[in-house]
Amino acid sequence: MGQLGWEGRFGGLVAQLDGAFGSDGTFAHDRLRFVDFVDDVEDLLEEVARQEKGDKKAADGFEEYVLRHFAGHSG
Repeated sequence: MGQLGWEGRFGGLVAQLDGAFGSDGTFAHDRLRFVDFVDDVEDLLEEVARQEKGDKKAADGFEEYVLRHFAGHSG
């Protein structure tokens, strides 16, 4: 994410997300449980939504959607 140039605008977000991935870009399951990562990402997205739109509710449902998607459920 730092390579996308987001570190200036969302520095804390970039640092937290980059720490969840190995040098090859794959999720580092040995460092963090995926469900904890998704929960953290939803929290970070709520903060971004608050900063950008003034309303953190724009990110509501992210965690449920991702976990359902990766569990093979639609919806």
